[in-house]
Amino acid sequence: MSYDVQLYRTETMIREQQTKDENFFDHETNLEPFTDLQKEELHDRLLAYNYTVVKQEQGSTWYQHDNGLAISAMLTGRGLYFQTASGGDGIFEIGMTASEFTDTGEFAKYDPQSGGWEEIE
Repeated sequence: MSYDVQLYRTETMIREQQTKDENFFDHETNLEPFTDLQKEELHDRLLAYNYTVVKQEQGSTWYQHDNGLAISAMLTGRGLYFQTASGGDGIFEIGMTASEFTDTGEFAKYDPQSGGWEEIE
């Protein structure tokens, strides 16, 4: 079993909160695409957080975290997806990383296991 946390543009969060579609995330067109600059900045930030590129294919980049916690990430044109094994320190790590990436106001953290969007107060 895995634990997943996602990062999307804030426009995606607003759109999802305004809809009643249970399958919102199943439709790629609902997810606001990252700009080229945003995607580059997210990539650079992942590298700064000790993620290593392990694969690049069809507009997506896969990363592995170098801390031994079995953490991976995938950056696409519309989302940044973190994954780790359930239980342990990996959950804390991906949750904190995703939260820190929202500091510019451009992105919102979605944690389906914790009920959805992170509220910043």
